[in-house]
Amino acid sequence: MTISSMTGFARAEGHEGGDSWVWEVKSVNSKSVDLRVRVPPGFDSLELPLRSGVAQRLKRGAISVTLSLTRLAGGGLRVNREVLAQLAELAQELVVQGKAALPRADGLLALRGVLESGEEIENEADRDRRQAALLQSFERALEGLVAMRAAEGERLIPAIEARLAEIARLVAAAEDNAATQPAAIKARLAEMVAQLLDASPALPADRLAQEAALLVGKADIREELDRLSAHIVAAQELLAEGGAIGRRFDFLCQEFNREANTLCSKSADVALTRTGLALKAAIEQLREQVQNLE
Repeated sequence: MTISSMTGFARAEGHEGGDSWVWEVKSVNSKSVDLRVRVPPGFDSLELPLRSGVAQRLKRGAISVTLSLTRLAGGGLRVNREVLAQLAELAQELVVQGKAALPRADGLLALRGVLESGEEIENEADRDRRQAALLQSFERALEGLVAMRAAEGERLIPAIEARLAEIARLVAAAEDNAATQPAAIKARLAEMVAQLLDASPALPADRLAQEAALLVGKADIREELDRLSAHIVAAQELLAEGGAIGRRFDFLCQEFNREANTLCSKSADVALTRTGLALKAAIEQLREQVQNLE
């Protein structure tokens, strides 16, 4: 499955019955789908199908949808002759009864309902055709956004793989560090035990065993290195899986960082500490890339 970024932009133009419009759709990073729709007054009925279309195609991202519309067909005025005839007939009756003077044409045209804009007399069939055309062009814009996000995701993959390779190299370097080898751990433990005995010769055997166990636990980073190696494999499997992996990958980066912090806190060797700090920097670089993924 395709791996997509959460950033992208697309636009699509359309026209119907003299009206023309432009859709603009853009998205940036977000923890979930956050959709904002801006349409001209009178087009609120579009929002529900827009949200449905976005929800079907996108899993994460702050998405902004904007419709800019130029209404050419509704720019003129038309006379509602049926209403005008009724008003003229009523006026004539009032004139005959002596209750009113003969009305002027401009007075009749100024009455509500006599002059109508093209929008007011637009029939339902025209509105349905325009809405269908609007949604069709929106689908083109949405397809463009999906394609751009996918292309951006493809460009992120090499950067993510490079960061994973760097992390794997640093984990291997930590494993090869002399301070992590059993002989070095044993020698350091013997030195620490000797220091404890010198400080307190009467130290009970069980207390000495407890202190020794604590020292061994602090010196041994095998568990952290094993977990880091397992996280690398899990990250590679996520890349192979594809799709909307961003949230899971971000959580995996947190686990990477947790193990790197523990490794640094346990280190009693300068070289190992440097490796641990480099490892933390590589993990942070990985997370910066991963946070762009859908």
